[in-house]
Amino acid sequence: MSKQILTILGATGKQGGSVVKSILADSKASSKFQVRAVTRDPTKESAKALKALGAEVVAGDMNDKDSLHAAIKDSYGVFSVTNFWELFSGEAEEKQGKTVADVCKGALPGVYHFDGKAHVEEYIRSLGIPASFFLAGFYMSNLPGMSLRDMGDGNWALALPIPDDSPIPLFDAEADTGKFVKAMFLNEDKVLGQRVYGATAYHTPAQILDEFKELFPSAGKKAVYNQLPGDVFKGIMASTGAPEVIQEEMLQNMRLMPEFGYYGGEKLEPSLAVSNGVSKIRSILSADLDPQLLTEKPTTWKEYAKKNPIFASLD
Repeated sequence: MSKQILTILGATGKQGGSVVKSILADSKASSKFQVRAVTRDPTKESAKALKALGAEVVAGDMNDKDSLHAAIKDSYGVFSVTNFWELFSGEAEEKQGKTVADVCKGALPGVYHFDGKAHVEEYIRSLGIPASFFLAGFYMSNLPGMSLRDMGDGNWALALPIPDDSPIPLFDAEADTGKFVKAMFLNEDKVLGQRVYGATAYHTPAQILDEFKELFPSAGKKAVYNQLPGDVFKGIMASTGAPEVIQEEMLQNMRLMPEFGYYGGEKLEPSLAVSNGVSKIRSILSADLDPQLLTEKPTTWKEYAKKNPIFASLD
């Protein structure tokens, strides 16, 4: 059985250090928990001493939300102590505490075009209006010629600011929105009050690129995946004229997928099941949606790529 991770912030300080040492010295606690000690400088002697005791020592700063996302990821619990004396500011100390809380909750506060839709859903539910909610996935049209393009001399690359194993719910909006919404209207009693997720499948960047190579072996021979640093991704957005707020929103939109899941980790099967005899998925993972919803199969990434005009000349 794998140990649960306890992340200790301020691990080289008096309070954080005490928590680390107490857990590691207790046979019951140390058999259950893996201690992750967070410090701004893992190379200093006090950090090395914690590592020698058996702690996993990682870099992190409560004034840097991005570093906390990595430090707190997969944690069972977090011990946090704020530091008024660092900046002699109650406001700064409060911000530290709220930042830790936001990260623990899984907050990406800048994905405004998702937040707005969520608020509308909440409002509709509060009114008691009979409604179902269609949540479109990641548009396949964002890939050809944009994220997946010829970098020159026939060398193709897929570039996104997320790891190559991030789950992306791919969706052909133009061809498939109607398939889902039509099915919702035809099956009102089955979907009333529920969310229907509009996506064909979760595909990772690695899978997207692999299928591109299968379809176009010559063009794909040297195709690679580039994981872009966040600032580089924002720089590319800036070059298109996007203001800072949009640059940050799109970066957080991308981060949503590996960090929390585009749909919060929900399965797609209940929304995908078709009733035309091709597939009848009896999902035990969700009892909310009837297993016979769609009457037409949604478009796969391979099908979309094969017919996309940007790839028309490839072989």
